[in-house]
Amino acid sequence: MDVSLPHFMASSGLLPTGTLLESLIHVSNEVASMEKLPSVQVRNVSTMIRRIKLLYSLFEEIQDTNSSPLPPSSILCLTEVFSVIRRVKFLIQGCKDGSSLWVLIQTEIVSNQFYVLVKEMGRALDILPLSLLNLTADIREQVELLHKQAKRADLFVDPRELQSREDLLQVMASNNEKNSKNKGFVDIGKLQEVLTSIGLRSPLDFEEEISKLEAEAQKQAGTGGLIVVSNINNLISLVSFSKSMIFSNEEKEKNKDIKQCSSSMNRIHDQSLTIQSILTNIPDEFRCPISLDLMRDPVIVASGHTYDRNSISQWINSGHHSCPKSGQRLIHMALIPNYALKSLVHQWCEENNIPLTECASSSSSDLERSNSKRKLCENAVDHISATKAAADAVKMTAEFLVGKLAMGSLEIQRQAAYELRLLAKTGMDNRRIIAEVGSIPFLVTLLSSHDPRIQENAVTALLNLSIYDNNKILIMAAGAIDSITGVLESGKTMEARENAAAAIFSLSMIDDCKVTIGARPRAIPALIGLLREGTTAGKRDAATALFNLAVYNANKASAVVAGAVPLLIELLMDDKAGITDDALAVLAQLLGCSQGLEEIRKSRVLVPLLIDLLRFGSTKGKENSITLLLGLCKDGGEEVARRLLINPRSIPSLQSLVADGSLKARRKADALLRLLNRCCSQSHNPVG
Repeated sequence: MDVSLPHFMASSGLLPTGTLLESLIHVSNEVASMEKLPSVQVRNVSTMIRRIKLLYSLFEEIQDTNSSPLPPSSILCLTEVFSVIRRVKFLIQGCKDGSSLWVLIQTEIVSNQFYVLVKEMGRALDILPLSLLNLTADIREQVELLHKQAKRADLFVDPRELQSREDLLQVMASNNEKNSKNKGFVDIGKLQEVLTSIGLRSPLDFEEEISKLEAEAQKQAGTGGLIVVSNINNLISLVSFSKSMIFSNEEKEKNKDIKQCSSSMNRIHDQSLTIQSILTNIPDEFRCPISLDLMRDPVIVASGHTYDRNSISQWINSGHHSCPKSGQRLIHMALIPNYALKSLVHQWCEENNIPLTECASSSSSDLERSNSKRKLCENAVDHISATKAAADAVKMTAEFLVGKLAMGSLEIQRQAAYELRLLAKTGMDNRRIIAEVGSIPFLVTLLSSHDPRIQENAVTALLNLSIYDNNKILIMAAGAIDSITGVLESGKTMEARENAAAAIFSLSMIDDCKVTIGARPRAIPALIGLLREGTTAGKRDAATALFNLAVYNANKASAVVAGAVPLLIELLMDDKAGITDDALAVLAQLLGCSQGLEEIRKSRVLVPLLIDLLRFGSTKGKENSITLLLGLCKDGGEEVARRLLINPRSIPSLQSLVADGSLKARRKADALLRLLNRCCSQSHNPVG
């Protein structure tokens, strides 16, 4: 990892105040919202992110409350802080994306980089004129505390990382001794402990670390550091060696046990294929909902549904605690024999000359032997391969169901789409496997079915599949948006329309999809249609999808043109609609475009509604209400400000929010009170 980061200096001449604040808010949010933090420099990274979060609140406060130009000293300070935060971002990103081992080797150097940045942050805050800025008491206290902490901060080098680095160097030394004198040895236990401490736990982790070390070696080679490159190559050799030692030993032990049960598993597989060729017309009530095969040993689970014992056991043993058919959580894992159904199955088998396997009527000793064999096989695989049998079962089931989607009658397609819908309801692995067997194009085709249940099952299956991020790309690539929009506009059932809206919300979680969906001329109007006509759940699905799409600026204007604003205000006045918070959130989002601001300002009923919601709304509702009021009053909103001033409930509501609201609500309410005071002062009528 190259810890010598470029010192970015932003000139106040190049960054006007507005642009500077926007850039500060953007880069601070990038740092504050970082996920999956590195496994090294944990304390330095987390402490730095906490500091940046405090600064983020400061920048928002300055943007919300200071309409006049900032003092030159403030601009100079913010410019320096912008430089520091950008370098903090690069440093944390380097720890995240670079080699963890290389950062561990350089732990003092990297720690010193964090220390230098904290000190620079303190020096920048030295010249911040807090007395000249309109800040709430909370923010002022937080910034002063941050300033003091930054000035007093000491260099922190994690003693645990120093110990891990020492252990690693000892292992490397013994490895070199082994290679040169043939008398050293590698303490694989100690090495594994060090590698685990920096997040290397699976073969994939080791491969990624090797790739990062190779990239670091190439980078260092360009600077002429031959010794450094040699050290990195030694680390690559050590990681490769430890990977083969740690995981090959585990594999050898597994393979012994797996071989012992492989022959019996093969016999079972061959036998099942033979029986499968015989079973052609099994009654549906005799089929297991998981395997769709004959239930030879039917059992009842806690939800009341019946499955074949072998199939439901595999499902539970793979870590699931819900009923595959209903999705209901199982309150216990007991499997109760369904003797009545078992008797009917036996009778049907005898009438059709179909042999029953011995396992269905085995003695207790046979059952114990069978269980011991199964446990042996289960113990022979680790947490990665433990689900392989279940994954294979899901794959076979999904392939079978996709075949039925493609070739079956309407009744078979309806059942297959329903089973895929349930199978995709739980488990990311299930969603990945179902997509991999090619289900998505067939499900998209079924969206235009005239059969209400087929259409509903298909759109819900796509919704469930879309929860897995990679499937979002596959669904978009299959051209599903127009078909999903068609269901949203005129689906055969209300549930199908609601799930189509939920699917659009799920797909729009990816930024590129927001753009693509918003560009389809029917998508946003269709969501607004459901917002008008749907049930409470449907209205909420539509509002959530609109909110997500409106993150992209071009979609804000499209929603306004499609008539979202008056409808959302109407829903605020409708107590039975039950989506007050969702409607407020969308309105606050639409306020961010000029068309939305203009349309919202036209309403004569919104301001009194918002004033009431400041006092009686939920926490989120109050935050969005004050955001709307502040936005309406800023930048030429004198008329809205006057309407607020003549309303006798507005000032008490704002003062109550300043006293008891959330941090965000208090900050914005205080900013609005100051704005109203300025407005009053200009008209020689001060506000109390």
